[in-house]
Amino acid sequence: MNLILLGAPGAGKGTQSKLICERHNIPQISTGDILRAARKNKTQLGQLAEKYMVEGKLVPDEVVIGIVKERLSESDCQPGFILDGFPRTTAQADALTDMLSELGRQIQSVVSIEVPKDDLVKRLAGRRVCSQCGSTYHVDFAPTQKEGVCDKCDGEVIQRKDDEESTILERLSVYEKQTQPLIDYYKGKDLLQTVEGTGEVSQVNQRIERVLQQ
Repeated sequence: MNLILLGAPGAGKGTQSKLICERHNIPQISTGDILRAARKNKTQLGQLAEKYMVEGKLVPDEVVIGIVKERLSESDCQPGFILDGFPRTTAQADALTDMLSELGRQIQSVVSIEVPKDDLVKRLAGRRVCSQCGSTYHVDFAPTQKEGVCDKCDGEVIQRKDDEESTILERLSVYEKQTQPLIDYYKGKDLLQTVEGTGEVSQVNQRIERVLQQ
């Protein structure tokens, strides 16, 4: 199973990726993770990527594609993989198709987890984090026992700037602009499946599994 998972911030993509990986015994491929690994292992492409990152520049598509290709060539990806955070543009999607073709593989499904914007804002704006130990909470779904105090270390529980409503709306706007062309791209290739992302985690996971079995 070679899968791309799409979902706005707060849609539960990370949680669902983990469940799919465990069920199907396939790795989750995050471009952020593999870029860091390539830099740490000082591969030729990793050192090239580091040069751009140190200078505060975007890593060029051809370097990212090369690093993704190296990762997908590893043995644990033979049964399949989930791509998370890549591709981000239609140009990257074209390059991914070409690269997978060289490996004798192809994307089999693109799943987009759809959640209404109001629900996304509620999920994200309600998140809280301990300023000391980093434990996470939610004012509605997983509140602290004592308001503003971490259950684990008694540290102060705060709202990150990223989780303020104005920032959330901007993040969602950027996601929509960035991802809509990809959604249209994969819809045109008859690969896109949309899944309702509201409800219990297990319910969303069942919906995803149903479309993956089609």
